[in-house]
Amino acid sequence: MSQMQNVEKQLREMILGLEIGPGERLTERWVESRFGASRTPVRAALLRLETEGLICRDGRGWMVSPINLAELEQIAVYREAVEVAALRLTCTLQDRSAVEIIEAMLDSCDDQTPREEWHRVGMDFHIELARLSGNEFLFRAVRDAMTRLSRARWLEVRDEAALGRAWAEHHAILSAVRAGDADSAARLLSAHIIGSRDRLVTSLRNDRRGLRARGFAVVA
Repeated sequence: MSQMQNVEKQLREMILGLEIGPGERLTERWVESRFGASRTPVRAALLRLETEGLICRDGRGWMVSPINLAELEQIAVYREAVEVAALRLTCTLQDRSAVEIIEAMLDSCDDQTPREEWHRVGMDFHIELARLSGNEFLFRAVRDAMTRLSRARWLEVRDEAALGRAWAEHHAILSAVRAGDADSAARLLSAHIIGSRDRLVTSLRNDRRGLRARGFAVVA
């Protein structure tokens, strides 16, 4: 792994894991010191993270992008289009046995599972379901959308009721896919995506003051 790739990977993990909060400022010198990297690969890594929407320019420096409520609403519309398209392709496959692997992944989470793992599995559910379609472009689109949602979804996993609801909806979607019922699967997935969006945006709006006190920037 090159120096640029190493900086990019570790900095992305820190941002997505909220180790560096939304709205927090970054300097190239801090990144160089933190990862023991030289200026050129650091700048290249920052530029790549900028294209993902994880950081943005702040004068002459950089800033971790605030959580943008309008963006969350737009991503949901995008997700609904690409995820439902991928799901319908999967329902046409004769062999849909890979659904069992995704279901086992969901069932691996219990009361003893760390929140970090719940978060990862919730993300992977959507990504792996899109992968089953066999369409590489739809798979990449879903993966990229989920990456952009990752920080906001970290805040959602604090709510046990929301987690339980999401897992129940995930299982219902898989049951419809297993049966090859494309219309039911699409309807359930659409309701899940839009419902999750509405709950997440409402929660973030209501908790903006508390998040701001923790140093997290949330913009409308």
